[in-house]
Order: sequence, then C-alpha cells, then structure tokens
Amino acid sequence: MSRQFSQVDKNFPGENAKQLLERRHKAVPKGVSYGIPTFAERAEGALVTDVDGNTFIDFVGAIGTINVGHGHPKVKEALHKQVDRFIHTGFNVVMYESYVALCERLAAIAPGNFDKKVLLLNSGAEAVENAVKIARKYTKRQGIISFTRGFHGRTLMTMTMTSKVKPYKFEFGPFAPEVYKAPYPYPYRRPEGLTEEAYEDYIISEFKNFLNNEVAPETVAAVVMEPIQGEGGFVVPGKRFVQEVYNVCKENGILFVSDEIQAGFARTGRYFGIEHFDVEPDLITVSKSLGAGVPISGVIGRAEIMDESNPGELGGTYSGSPLGCEAALAVLDIIEEEGLNERSEVLGKAVRERFEKLSETYDVIGDIRGLGSMCAVELVKDRVKKEPNKELTQKIVQEANKRGLLLLSAGVYGNVLRFLMPIVITDEQLEEGLQIVEESLVASVQQLVNA
Repeated sequence: MSRQFSQVDKNFPGENAKQLLERRHKAVPKGVSYGIPTFAERAEGALVTDVDGNTFIDFVGAIGTINVGHGHPKVKEALHKQVDRFIHTGFNVVMYESYVALCERLAAIAPGNFDKKVLLLNSGAEAVENAVKIARKYTKRQGIISFTRGFHGRTLMTMTMTSKVKPYKFEFGPFAPEVYKAPYPYPYRRPEGLTEEAYEDYIISEFKNFLNNEVAPETVAAVVMEPIQGEGGFVVPGKRFVQEVYNVCKENGILFVSDEIQAGFARTGRYFGIEHFDVEPDLITVSKSLGAGVPISGVIGRAEIMDESNPGELGGTYSGSPLGCEAALAVLDIIEEEGLNERSEVLGKAVRERFEKLSETYDVIGDIRGLGSMCAVELVKDRVKKEPNKELTQKIVQEANKRGLLLLSAGVYGNVLRFLMPIVITDEQLEEGLQIVEESLVASVQQLVNA
C-alpha cells in the first residue's frame, strides 16, 4: 500500500534525532521513558512530524490526551487570545471568569441529576489525590479502595492505589496507608468453564467478601474505579459488576469515584465512560484530553461533598490555570460541534472489525475489546492457553514505528496493543494506520517464526 500520510526514512532515527537523543541521555534521567526514539517538530490533527522530516500517523494521542487532535484551530485561537490578556494570576489570588465557566460546563455535562461543584487542578494524579482528600474530609473515614490492574498516577497516594509494580512502584515504598485493592473483572481471562454471567456473579461475590475479609465498610471513604482500565489493558467490566459495586457503596455510605482521566471526553463515545454503566458517581476525576495538551485536571462532585472542605484546604498555585481553562472550554465546544462522541463510535467499530477479520488468520489475536474508540487487542501465543505474547507485542510496536505509525502497548503482561488515535482522524488516515498495524503484525509473526 502506498503511503499518503506517513513517511519514514529507512535510516530512522535521523541525524537530528540522534543528536537530540545524545543530549537527552546526558540531561534527562533514564527513569523518564520514551516510546519512540525521535523528537517532534510539529503536529496537526492526527499527524506528527519529527525533526528529520519523518511523518507519523498518531495512534497514541499523547496517551489519550489529544482526542480533539494536535493543534486544533479553535484551541490555538483560544490560547492566543488568553496569552494576549494575561498568562497567570493564581485563582486563589485574583480570580478569572474562565475558571468559573469551565466548572459550570463540567457540572452540566457530568452524569447525575443533582447539584454539582468542580475543583480545577493540574494533572490526573493531582485530581485523584484531591478526590481522596475530599472523600476523607466528607465521610470522616480513611479507607480507600482501588482495584487490581488499576492505574491512578505516580505520586505517593496514586502510586499506592496503582497495581502494576514494575515500573511504577518497585523500590519506591513505603506506600500510603489505608489503601486496599479489590478484584476487578477480566472477562477474557476468566477461569475455564465459567460463562461470562457466572464469572460476573463470582467477581461480584468476591467484591462483597472483600469488604468482610479485608476492610470493614464503615471505615471506607471511597471506592475509586476506572470505568475501563487504561494502563491495565483496556479491560471493560460487566455492567452488572459496576452497578453492584455502586450499590454496595450506597448501602454503606462509601463514595463512588469514577476515574475518567483516560476514558473521558468522547474517548468511549460518551463524555464520561461511566455513562455506559448507568450509575451516577459521587465524584469524577478528569484530565488528559480535557485540555488538548495543556495541563489541566479536575474533580467534579456532589455539591454537599465538595463544600465540606474549608477555604485554603483545596487548590494550588497553578490549579486551573487560565490557559488550561480556555483550552478546555474550546475542547468542550469542539466535541459538541464536531460530533466527536458519535465519531468515536465509528472509529471503534472500524478498529474492531479490522481485527476480527485478522483474527480469522492469526490465532495470536486473543481478544478484541473496548468502548468507543478506546480499543485494544490482546496478543497471546495461542488461544487455548492464552499465554501472554509480550515479545510479539513489542515487535509490532517497533515495526509500526518504522513504518510511520505511533503505537503503544499496555496491560500488566505487556501484551496489549492499545489504540488512542485522535478522534478527529480522517477515514483515510485511519485506514492507512490500520494497514500499517496489519503489515507490522504480519512481519512480526514471520520474524518470530523464522527466529
């Protein structure tokens, strides 16, 4: 297939990238990872061009941060106007209207027919940290429940709540106290012989037993759940499981927190991933694509819960910066005006159909899953034993990069290809990107056979 959008020189990475890599290794700690050995020069929509002129179709979107695409004209216009007015005053010193306007917009679109208030912050981890603070302040309890394979950030509290030990937790302890991890369903890896319904019954039972065996419910402030796990491998729970967890929370005075940092803002075909499960969270954490690349995050919650904290107990120097607020307001306009929730469903269907067809030929494709355009493919050595195929996954990612596609893996076994292309990607760019993934799969399988 001829390339219309992506083009990578055979000597990739190029000389400019190599020089920058050398400088990077001298100046930046190795603990800061990178997915592809090059540096961006410019980006627009779903395309990224590096410092040597190589152009890539983006199926990563800065790990779910660029749902409205790189450099959307409306976002850039909003930022330019704000820069000309002022860059920062500190909302806790001199306030500005855009902070209030964004809080109003987020409260209006969040699920739940009740009064809501919104706290704006900087990063996803900071949003989760503050959700924990708010929940503890309101309930006067300390316990926090997260789930196996969950990812919530790399600060002390959020690292504690995160499951994946390497690379996120290894040798970084001790961790924060009063954090407990409950079982989260993994339908593809359910015990042999169990139907999906029976497995869901089992996981629900295990969650209820968890509150008897591991932590007393009357000591728990909040349950924090990703409606679809991100770093954990884009695992989608059953609707009944989510609703039962929610009901248990309601019965025991526990706050239900939906972590929407990766799943939010049209990624799953809805503004919030939790909308697929027909529950109304007490608190919602947001970030990533809210700001189209400009750092901003928030906690949306029931008004009475959010108002429990006293002046000065919430916030921060850069929290809800004017630039972040203006970018986010533009993002909300774009999602509505360009129908990105609906577009997300179209993209997801195209990805799933492509891999369902490929699975007829390649039995290394174990599972195809997702909601909207938050899609993933789990790769195995064979479909009977379902042994994770991390080596093949890594090869496919590397081959895709060489062919002009930005692609990343996920999952606790490192064997999941995740797709987070900008939702504004064109049909032609999507088709070319999927063709590159297919070519990379075929080439990688052949390499392993010949090895």
